[in-house]
Amino acid sequence: MDIRYSANPEDFKRYTTEETRKEFLIEKLFEADKILFTYSHVDRMCAIGCMPVSREISLDDGIDVWHNFGTDYILERREMGVFNVGGDGVVTCDGQSYEMGYQDCIYITKGTKQVSFKSKDGNKPAKFYMVSCPAHTSYTTTFIPMSKANHRPCGSPDCANARTINQFIHPDVLKTCQLSMGMTQLQTGSVWNTMPAHTHERRMELYFYFEVPQDQCVFHMMGTPQETRHIVMHNEQAVIGPSWSIHSGCGTTNYTFIWAMAGENLAFDDMDNIPIEKLK
Repeated sequence: MDIRYSANPEDFKRYTTEETRKEFLIEKLFEADKILFTYSHVDRMCAIGCMPVSREISLDDGIDVWHNFGTDYILERREMGVFNVGGDGVVTCDGQSYEMGYQDCIYITKGTKQVSFKSKDGNKPAKFYMVSCPAHTSYTTTFIPMSKANHRPCGSPDCANARTINQFIHPDVLKTCQLSMGMTQLQTGSVWNTMPAHTHERRMELYFYFEVPQDQCVFHMMGTPQETRHIVMHNEQAVIGPSWSIHSGCGTTNYTFIWAMAGENLAFDDMDNIPIEKLK
């Protein structure tokens, strides 16, 4: 398990490119027949990747659960969201199986003891991108296809940010304890996300970029509004966003990303907007 500790915004001002990437960038999320964990001390969020090729893989595969989580099973005191960004697959939760196509999502509630993942075709493996956060109560494990998501078009071609925010794990779609997740799709010709930028003091946020062509990249913006920095990101990489940091990106082409939030509330619009002319 890759463990990341909290960073102070004053210290962040002096970070080198290497230090910034080491602290916030999650470069590798998928490896054949393995499950990869990154544990962030920012709101105790976990970013998890699983690519089953030749076998079914359990959520706790290769993990000392008690050592890493202090519980008898991973979701004893956690909830989790799962997106499939690969070939067709199956997620099984306490004996109940859910078929997952490309861009399908499932919310898995606190108290789910056994979770496993498999691909329908090892030559076209599923890629399960997951985020988990602490939870104090249980709701209902729910499969959410794109058709059931809440779609919010925003931006404009004139500003190169025409996009659709698809809310999957969100109060307007289903009840959760504190996890919120969705997928933002940029239109052809648009490259900016989350601009004008914002922060939200009460929540952290993870971004996972995908559908980025191999010869393209995304410049992810972060830092305090008056001390911004960037991280160059490639396909299927994620980045940790502390509550004090903006989180925005500009690609060399259009792309898609999955956002995940956890913290003190579930109010999607509870944010501190930063006018573009105030950024430095």
